[in-house]
Formats: sequence, C-alpha cells, structure tokens
Amino acid sequence: MPHALTDLRVNTVTRPADRTGETLEADLLVVGAGIAGLTAAIDAKRLGRDVVLVDALPVLGGQCVNSMIGLFCGIYGNAPEYHQLTHGIFDEMFPALERSGDIAWNRTHTQTVPYDEVALGRWFENLVAELGIRVVLGASISAVGIDDGVLDRVDFASRYGPVSVRARGFVDATGDAALAWEAGLPCRVPERTVWGSQQIRLTGLVESAKPDPAELVARIDAKADEYGLIRRDGLAFFFPGRNTAVMNMTHVEAPLTAVEATEAQLRGRAQADRVVEFLRTEFPAAFKEASVLAYGFPGRRQTRWLAADHQLTLAEVRAGTEFDDAVARTAWPVELHDRASGYAWETFGPDHVHYVPLRSLTSPHARNLVAAGRCVDGDAAALSSVRVMGPCSAMGSAAAHALDLTLGGDVHDVDLTVLRDRIRANVEG
Repeated sequence: MPHALTDLRVNTVTRPADRTGETLEADLLVVGAGIAGLTAAIDAKRLGRDVVLVDALPVLGGQCVNSMIGLFCGIYGNAPEYHQLTHGIFDEMFPALERSGDIAWNRTHTQTVPYDEVALGRWFENLVAELGIRVVLGASISAVGIDDGVLDRVDFASRYGPVSVRARGFVDATGDAALAWEAGLPCRVPERTVWGSQQIRLTGLVESAKPDPAELVARIDAKADEYGLIRRDGLAFFFPGRNTAVMNMTHVEAPLTAVEATEAQLRGRAQADRVVEFLRTEFPAAFKEASVLAYGFPGRRQTRWLAADHQLTLAEVRAGTEFDDAVARTAWPVELHDRASGYAWETFGPDHVHYVPLRSLTSPHARNLVAAGRCVDGDAAALSSVRVMGPCSAMGSAAAHALDLTLGGDVHDVDLTVLRDRIRANVEG
C-alpha cells in the first residue's frame, strides 16, 4: 500500500580537491574475472588468503559468461576415452549446473560442454559472495607500482572515483596482459590481428530441423559474398531441448586502442545481423522465426600476452612435451584464427595431451606476478591451443598456489614438488 511522503533532503556537493579515493589492502590482487581470474581468486581465498578481485567489466564472468562462448572447451581429452584433464572448480560447477539442467554434453573428436551463461554467471556470483571475496567491478588500471621487480600497488579508475589496491602477490588474468603492460613488463603481440568473434544467442529455432554442420559450412562458403559475411565457415551450438543456439559465425578484429576497438565491436554486431539474415533465408526450416535473444560482449582470442620466462612452442604442443613445472594440460586442437575467412584447425590423436609450464606464466622481470589464461606466453599457434577454458582455469589455480607458497618472496623460487602435489589432478592421471 502507498506510504506517506518522507522529508528527503537533497544536498549540493562538489568533488573534493584532495580526493584520494578508496584504498584496499590484500594478500593477493587478481585482475580479470574470467574463468582464469575467478579460479585464482576462489582458490586463493580457500587457501586462507585475503583476496581482492578487480575487473574492467561491470559484471563478473569475463568472456566465459559475457561473450556467449557457448561451450566449455579443453577440459576433456580426445575420443574414445574422453579423460577429464582439468578438475578443481569444474568438479563442483558441473554437478551444480547439471542439477538445474543448465549444461549438456557434446562428444565429437573431444568432449565439449554447452552451458547456459546466465546460470553460470549466477553460480560464480553466489560462490564469490559466499566466500567473501572483495570485488571491484567497472575499474580499469591507471597505474602500477613496481620497484626492482616487485609489484606493490595497482591504481584503478572507476566511475565512482579512484581505487588503489596494495597487495603482496598479483595475478594478471586480464586476457590482454593489461597488468603486465601497465607495469612496463615486456609483452608480445601478433604481427597481424588474430580475429575475435561476435557471438549471438538465437531463440525461436526449430532444433529438430537444424542443418548438418558440414552442410552449414558449405552453404556459408558458397553464399558468404552474397550476404556480406567475412568468415566463410561457422558453428551453431544448440542447447538441447530449448530451441536456442549460440552462433559462432563471425570474425571481428581485436585492436588494442579504444576508438578502434569500439568501431570493431559495432562492425561485429552488423556482421552478426547479416548472419541472422543468412540463416533465416538459407535454412528456413530451422531459422525462419529466429530472433536475437542477446549479443555477447566482443569475443577476443589472442591480442597481447606476457613475454614470459618460457615461450611455449608449437613443436612442444605437437610433441606433448612434459615439463617438470607443468601446471595445466589439454588436448585441444591448434585453433589459430589468423585469417579473415577461416582458421587453422589441427586436431590430435586419442592419447595426445600437451602441457603448459609455470615458466610460461612468469616474467623474468617480476618476482610476485603470475599470468593466467589467454595472456600466458606461447607462440601464436601454441597459444591458440591452450587459451580455452579448461587449461585457463588450471592456470588460474596454479597462479593462486604458486603465489600462496611464495608470498613475500620470489615466485621463481617456488618449491615445484609442493606445487605439483597441490595441483596434481590438473597435470597427472
């Protein structure tokens, strides 16, 4: 029922000239709240560390929630056994999402896991709140304090004013190596763009009439010019029983400057609209009534990454080179989107596994920084096979444990035997 009006007073204020903003102190600062950063923050908190988690987006989840990737990739090995290669957070996430009907299982050359990104986002938010992790969202790095290879402070700009976080250990899970870059550490960039993707979730589909994947690719290749499509192949990730699908059928540039990145995002959405027109016209049985339920945030694959103590190579990936300091593994193919019309796709055999060493997560110029996720070091082809969610989560876990074991010292001096024992499930068995 209505209530009587209250005497709500309004004050006139101006920004204080000496505003210093908010200052937080923590054991670990994790920058980037995608699958790698969330795993790092969750594991560090469970180790008893005080954690601050910061992301430039106004929501948690990074690309795994907000870019509508559609599938968890790289967690399982290849057919016919489909061994689980990454455990940790997935061992609690998957049962929870399965109970609510928000994941499915897709077995081809490997096992991928379609999921509902809204349900996943809430699962992460609830877990972060339950653990009491302090979170700052919508905040971008403005400065980094570093002296003799030791980071001690990261300053952020937010719409609410400046925020400064002091910590003893730092995880760069930004995807674009933003923390390492702003700290002045050497980074790598590809000589030409590695194309990202504008994903969309379509609704109003007829799943029973969906085209065969080979037929879809052949039609795109034949009709791309007619519809103004850049990419000449693509994938449709149907979620069983819901008549919805995530469409991965665009290629979008991934620049590292503000204006160009915005322009690329708008061009990507225009591409996605042309994809919808193509699908409605060419496959009316499945897509005639399709409409866009949501556009994902811009998907970025490989942009800028840390120049680490070791650069993982394609030869090491192909050979399945085992490292004494291995912290993650996967069997995901080489998937290099370095051409506008398509991408390189090199699959591996049933027993193949390749590894990521801790040395690809650490900088020779920083003693208390560990990278995790798609900004770890590899040549372009090698990185394309380890930047998917399975190994990215494993790298986030390893970053938390390595820093926990060396807090106040040098991460390069971590006891590899103890670290290996902690993360064994992600690198052995």
